[in-house]
Amino acid sequence: MGRAFHGVFPYLVSPVDADGRVRDGVLARLCDDLIAAGVHGLTPLGSTGEFAYLSPAQKRRIVEVTIEAAAGRVPVVVGVAATTTADAVAQTREMERLGANGVLAILEAYFPLDDEAIHDYFAAVAGATALPVVLYTNPNFQRADLSLPVIDRLSRIANVRYLKDASTNTGRLLSIMERAEGRIEIFAASAHIPAAVMLIGGKGWMAGPACVAPRQSVALYDLCVARRWEEAMALQRRLWRLNQAFAKYNLAACIKGGLTLQGYDVGDPLAPQKPLSAQGREELSRALAELG
Repeated sequence: MGRAFHGVFPYLVSPVDADGRVRDGVLARLCDDLIAAGVHGLTPLGSTGEFAYLSPAQKRRIVEVTIEAAAGRVPVVVGVAATTTADAVAQTREMERLGANGVLAILEAYFPLDDEAIHDYFAAVAGATALPVVLYTNPNFQRADLSLPVIDRLSRIANVRYLKDASTNTGRLLSIMERAEGRIEIFAASAHIPAAVMLIGGKGWMAGPACVAPRQSVALYDLCVARRWEEAMALQRRLWRLNQAFAKYNLAACIKGGLTLQGYDVGDPLAPQKPLSAQGREELSRALAELG
């Protein structure tokens, strides 16, 4: 099963130029700098990575560059998203062949699906690999989300070991923890207050904002692990102001905009998404300056 996942996993952006080519050097540099900042893993092809806007070839290249740049220093947990089970299974097997250390399983649904269909999709992904599987649940964006009974059933599959929740409901996380009874570990998203999730038993967070504030994110995690809650909350409040800026704008545009401000030529979000506005850039610049 490999090493256990914990800590800060930045959701990587997908730097793609106007001709559709992945900017390998930019992505490799970002990965290297994030690892140097102390992050505990990397997650390409998450929401911040614009998985819904990339071609199969672009996805493959992003994963190849990330795995090569990580060079075994931290685990790489790759997003697998599909509308069909067959596509999800094929992607999962390909990502394992490429050298991924885990799979973040995402269900894209056009037509409504019942609990049985949702369970079968994720169970098929888990059955297609020996890698640890992270379930992704996001009731704000997904047409077909994971219910508590489905999470309970999936948690009994040996390699379904983690769940990343992108709701804004921390109580939901506690309900999941109680229902799963320790069979899966919980990662938060940027929509949650990470320190609060750590307090109730979370293992870390997978989130785009960690791309632009990796050292502060790692420092917050370390304070939480040490149970230095007063210091953790002081840092959390500063980081939360950054999250609030992201919440107002397109996530990929914000993270790419923030990285551009920091000297990474990651480009704009893929059309039809719009780049960060001038007002957004100013607000983001102020939030980053406050963080140092």
